[in-house]
Amino acid sequence: MDADKLKEQLQIEVDTAFLYDSIAAIQSDENLSRVLQSLSEIEKGHAKHMLDKVHTFDSSYAMPQPSSRAKFQLRLGKLFGYSSIISNLSSIEKQFAVHAVKNKLKHGEKPSGFEHNHLNIIEAVNNNAALNVSGGLLSKFESRHKSVGGNALRAAVLGANDGLVSNMSLVMGVAGAAVSNGTILLTGIAGLLAGAISMALGEWLSVQSSRELNQRQIDLETEELEASPEEEKKELILLYQAKGMNIEEAKKLAEKAFENPETALDAIITEELGIDKEELGGSAWEAAIASFILFSIGAIIPLYPFMIFDGREAILLSLGSSVVGLFGIGAAITLLTGKSIWFSGFRQVAFGLVAAAVTYGIGTLIGVSLAG
Repeated sequence: MDADKLKEQLQIEVDTAFLYDSIAAIQSDENLSRVLQSLSEIEKGHAKHMLDKVHTFDSSYAMPQPSSRAKFQLRLGKLFGYSSIISNLSSIEKQFAVHAVKNKLKHGEKPSGFEHNHLNIIEAVNNNAALNVSGGLLSKFESRHKSVGGNALRAAVLGANDGLVSNMSLVMGVAGAAVSNGTILLTGIAGLLAGAISMALGEWLSVQSSRELNQRQIDLETEELEASPEEEKKELILLYQAKGMNIEEAKKLAEKAFENPETALDAIITEELGIDKEELGGSAWEAAIASFILFSIGAIIPLYPFMIFDGREAILLSLGSSVVGLFGIGAAITLLTGKSIWFSGFRQVAFGLVAAAVTYGIGTLIGVSLAG
């Protein structure tokens, strides 16, 4: 691995430790805070090890500070919920695990099976640091860690993107036909309302259907737990073993989960069904309203210039505003993908401008055809 790759990896380790520390600091649950702090210490250890490797290329290189991207993520967490950060950290941990397995295979070592299981890391922290973490709490944390978590952020980004790209394409297509400003505005407003209503209805149906299906599964598991708790415990032990835990650790964690019916059901819901109870409680109406608003915000960006200017000036301002909006959306997407802000931002701009160019060209051809 070259020096640049090592430095990039080192920055990821530093950012991961910083985010774990920052989230731990705002936890009201003392045990969960200690688990997060312990994970941060693990990442700091990884960072020191990575810095030693960097020093083989550059002996004067100092431990970097948390990046502006990590700090920006933390600020966004205050708006969209810290679970979005946990979701991103989960992706990073998976990348680390895949890299660890590849390295072991490359050097002829056999993977232990623990590389892919963040729950195992938490359990190891529990054992090594003598933390008083119940099975219910571990299940609760792991559900946060694995959950889509960034749903609010994802919905915001994708909703605004759909509104901006679809209405920009529509407005440019109509503008290409050289119609009046009034027609462009009427078309753009119609596109905004139609798209926002469609998005809202789709989001409502998606959330409501998912909630109903998940609730049905939970009801069935509740009945099975009441009828045969020992069988459910055996299933949970097998699930933990399938994740790479040995039988002693799997039994220990399952026993903790089954200390009372509530934590037992939480563990089953999380591990067997893969359902996040916090997301299950989400309101379909809230999701629909949020989608409507976010789509509308994106859709108004390419439309508002035609409320102020006419002709070429309006088109240029619409394109300029859309470029800024597209770049912002692309930058926001990096919080979900971990890619470079510049890469994602300019990629989003390129895709949006291609769509606008195609519809503008089609509109121009149609306008010329009709005029002829």
